[in-house]
This record gives sequence, structure tokens and C-alpha cells, in this order.
Amino acid sequence: MSRLQQDLIESYHRHTITTPNGDHPNMIRRILPNGKRPHIGIIGAGVAGLRCADVLTQYGAKVTILEGRDRVGGRLCQSDKLGHLVDLGPNWIHGTDDNPMLDLAKETGTVTNAWDGRQAYFDHLGHRVPDKVSAEVTELVWGVIEEAMQFSNAEAKSIPSKESLMDFFREKVKDLFHEKNVDNKISKKGDMVLKMAEMWGAFIGSPIQKQSLKFLWLEECIDGENLFVSETYHKVLSRIAQPALDNAEIKFRHKATHFATKELHGEPRIDVEVVDGETRTFDEVVVTTPLGWLKRNQDAFVPALPSRLVEAIDAIGYGHLDKVYISFPSAFWDQSISKTEEDSAVSTNPHASVPNVTATTAPLHQPSSEAKTTSKHYPGFTHWAAPTYAHETNPNKWNQECVNLAALPGKTAHPTLLFYTFGPTSQHIATLLRSSSSESAAEAAILKFLEPYYSRLPNYSAESVECKPTALLATGWANDELAGYGSYCNFQVGLERGDEDIEVMREGMPERGIWLAGEHTAPFVALGTVTGAYWAGEGVARRIASAYGLDKMEGVGKTSNGSAN
Repeated sequence: MSRLQQDLIESYHRHTITTPNGDHPNMIRRILPNGKRPHIGIIGAGVAGLRCADVLTQYGAKVTILEGRDRVGGRLCQSDKLGHLVDLGPNWIHGTDDNPMLDLAKETGTVTNAWDGRQAYFDHLGHRVPDKVSAEVTELVWGVIEEAMQFSNAEAKSIPSKESLMDFFREKVKDLFHEKNVDNKISKKGDMVLKMAEMWGAFIGSPIQKQSLKFLWLEECIDGENLFVSETYHKVLSRIAQPALDNAEIKFRHKATHFATKELHGEPRIDVEVVDGETRTFDEVVVTTPLGWLKRNQDAFVPALPSRLVEAIDAIGYGHLDKVYISFPSAFWDQSISKTEEDSAVSTNPHASVPNVTATTAPLHQPSSEAKTTSKHYPGFTHWAAPTYAHETNPNKWNQECVNLAALPGKTAHPTLLFYTFGPTSQHIATLLRSSSSESAAEAAILKFLEPYYSRLPNYSAESVECKPTALLATGWANDELAGYGSYCNFQVGLERGDEDIEVMREGMPERGIWLAGEHTAPFVALGTVTGAYWAGEGVARRIASAYGLDKMEGVGKTSNGSAN
């Protein structure tokens, strides 16, 4: 059994914490006066906090959520600025085998989409690479990633922490494409493999050069397909939030700033101070703030955090993944599909053997079919590799990637391009949003930055009304304090004890009445995902319930869709 499987089986969210004889090595016992319910404070009404509140209230605990925003959802939220709803945070259900997000999507009738896997690829000069060549290079890229995953799984202990996934790629490409007697140069195809490998940054929110090879195995996710949530997560979010809205107290615009643990009758009590100076006291506090927030606010805890927990928080990386949605009068790139496009419209599944990863672009493990797609549309994904033709706006030649939302099913399709930006590109867009004199000025600057790429799509004409953007929406998570100025955890070069660091954060400080939950404390197969946040919140709730003996009650502790755990 792999470490990933073992970790998932042993996850707190899966079962009651106590063993048959009542013992558990990390068990905490709490004693309250007869008839008193524990009062649990939850910091943050994101997915982890909402799920934690749901389970705790089922167990009979009193729950108060302190939320800094004026809404629920945290990084899972939507906007209708474009005239149709889009997700500002997660777009995907990563893996479909026993995934509660898929269960909730089905329960709420949420439309999802399994892309056919086709993608368009533009080289550094802005020329579209023939689909046959692009497919061949893509196959090579994922073949190397498969090798790297296997190597990371088997040799993690011996891999130097300074080694990156890109280092692995360079060695493999050198072996595959070294042109002997030609000044030790890499062949053109080998160079294309290295450039296409840069797409990994859109999976983790940081450049591939920062991806730890030693802990690449932690990027594997739940088996099955990666589904795009075409209709957005809004109905799933509503379903997750409703139990907390009904059964817990939620205080919006209450940004917690200080957590002080004291002792009363031998049991911890936690004073939580919010921005306006108000202090609330709880029996337990579950901190579901993002990892990026924890990194910047370690001094909010009194007494100081244990040194090992500080090390863990500092060690795990925090990526920057943002989005820019651009809408047009019509999907000009989808009109009059050429014979070449039709011939390439074959859905295949060439990467089924590759371990599943939390892909945001060109996802793996999609349904295979030798039949052509029923709707002949421009590919779902487009990559512009190391562009040299946009020196004024992109002198560093950052790769660009977008998703064709006109190819979504039925009424969920819109003439909109979704650009994923990561790492330095994300931070650059955040700077434009932050430093521009007005919203319109920021939008103009972002369009100027992205126009060199969407202008290379089929049928584009600068003079055509159909090709002039009608609306733009940029997320700017890299500017968001409550999001920790980023997106989700990742595993960067220099990391020495990544799996142990996750476990340390997952454990929290129960002896002080302070617990941590979020995508950064999830089971290994769900780190960085909505599912991970959901499971992490549920796991902490079960641990707290066990501490108070609430898990002995009948008929409680069910999932929010009603199925027993």
C-alpha cells in the first residue's frame, strides 16, 4: 500500500477517532460540567470552516464562526460581473473516485465537463504548432512527469531537496534529444518539451523550477477524472453552507487578530480578539485561515507557536494562481472551424497511466473515445510558450495559457476566454490591479498584456467588432489579505520534511484548544483542493467531538448529503 493510500485510510474524516478499546495515541479528553455544551469558535467560513461547523452542530456542539468577509465560501466564490456567473476560485473537481465534491455536484444537479483533451500550442514566435507535433510533444512531457512521479515515490528519501522537477526534465531531455557533435545543443523538439513543461506552473501556482522533485509525490490526487465545473460551484457551495447557516452563529466582518490560550479548571479556554477590539471566549478554536495567512500572522498566537509548528508553516510553499476572464461579443475563435481543426477533433486518453494530478490546464485522465467530438470546436486549451513577440509587456517571456469557455456544454457555454496566470505573471497582474489609477485603467493594462496571445487565435481581426472584448474580470488573489496573498499550498525546492510538515499542521495544538484545518492540512491526495478543505474541516470536527465524548451519540456525524460515514 502506498503512503498516499495509507494516509487516506487513516484520515480523521473517515472514521470515529477512538479505537475499540478507547485508546488513541493523540487523543485529547475534555471535561465539561453536566449539561454544558462545548462552545467551538471557527475562524473562517470557507469550505473547511463550513464543513467543520456542519459536523460539530450535528454532534450537539455550540458553534460560532468568525468570518472576516461579508460572505461565506472564502476562496470558493463566484462573480456575475461578466453577465454570467464564473468561479473566482476553484473551477475543478480533482478526481472522481469517492470524491464528496462529485457527490454534491450530482445531488445539486451541477453541470460538469470532461474536456476532450485537445489543445492548441503556439511556439515562441507565435506560430501555431501542427496538432500532430503538439500531441507528440505533450505525450513526451507527460511521459517524463510519469517517470518523475515514480522516481519521487520510490526515492524521495535520497533525492536532494534542492532538486526541482525542471532539473529532472533537463536530464531526461538531454538523454532523449542530445544532438551529438552539434555543440552539445538540444534538438528543436527537446527544446519544445522543456518549454511545454512550463505548463506545470499552472497546476501548482509557481514555476516548475520551484517544484520539489523530492516531494512531487504529494502532487498526486484522487484517482478518476478531472472535471471542470461548467455551471460554477455556486450550488455546491450553497449546499455546503446551509447547515452552518441554519445551525451555527456566523459573525461576518469579524476578522480575528489575536488568539490567547488560558486555563480554567484545568481545561484550556481561548480568547479570540477581532479587529474592532471585541473579544470572544471559546472552549476550542478551529483556525481555517489559509496557509498564506498563517505564514504572515504567527505572532497572533499567545503563547507563541511551538517551534516545530512554525517550521512546518514556514516550510510548505504557497502558490499564486489567478485568473483573467475576457468576454467577447461572440466566440470568434470557434467560427468556421477549418478542416485541420475537424481532423484534430479526436478525443483520446494518452495519459491514463500517469498518476492523476491537480491539473488546471490540459487535465489528465479524461474519458477516452476514438470517435470525433459531437461539437467541433476550437480546442479547450491553448498554450503560448515563451513568447518573444511581446517584449514590451512580457520581457521575461512568461508562458500564457487559456481555456475556451465557448466549448462548455449547453447553456454553460459563453464567448469567454479564461486565462490562468501563475507565479510571477499572477503577481504582475496583481500589481496592475493594485497600482492602476482606476478599474478601467487596470483592465486596459491587463488587456494590453494579454492581447498578443488571444490575437493569435483563429479569425481574429483588430478591426472586427466581434474581436473587441466586452468585459474583463481579474481575480487578484495575490492582493487578498484574507487569502494569504496567494492561492493554495505547494511543495517547493528546499523542502526537507514535506509530508511530516503537513502532519504537524494537521495535528494543530489540541492541548491548547487550537486546531488547524484547510486545504493545507488535508489528506495527501487532496492537498490544495476543495475536497481537501472539506475533509480537513470534517476531520477536526470529529476529533473535537471525540474529545468531548460527543461521538458516542446516535445518529450524528453524517455527511452534508446525508450519507453516514
